[in-house]
Amino acid sequence: MLVRSAHAICAVLLLTTAAHAQPSTSRGQISVAQVRAMLDQAATNPTARQTLTAYLAGTGETAGWLLDAARGMPPCARRLTLDAQQARDAIASAAATAATETPATPLIIRDMLKRAGCRLTE
Repeated sequence: MLVRSAHAICAVLLLTTAAHAQPSTSRGQISVAQVRAMLDQAATNPTARQTLTAYLAGTGETAGWLLDAARGMPPCARRLTLDAQQARDAIASAAATAATETPATPLIIRDMLKRAGCRLTE
């Protein structure tokens, strides 16, 4: 519920950032293309910077909350961290041709957990 709420808020913010905003995925998820656009515009566009900050904060806080709420999960070796460069690196592997249909949030969270040394079962 919290994750969906955070994603809904970020999706609304993303839709209002720029006239030429990249689309969400066909399932309404925040796409790699949207995050790339925010990252690219953040340096010169205050609205994009604010939206990027809200998205990254919501993603990081939600991931931390879920880890805290998980029972029996071993702790991570390091603290969770997330900044604009780490988000850019996490989505870098997504192919440009699939960027509008690739959800960004799972890529970013998976990378964040991996960097923190959390045990992931797939």
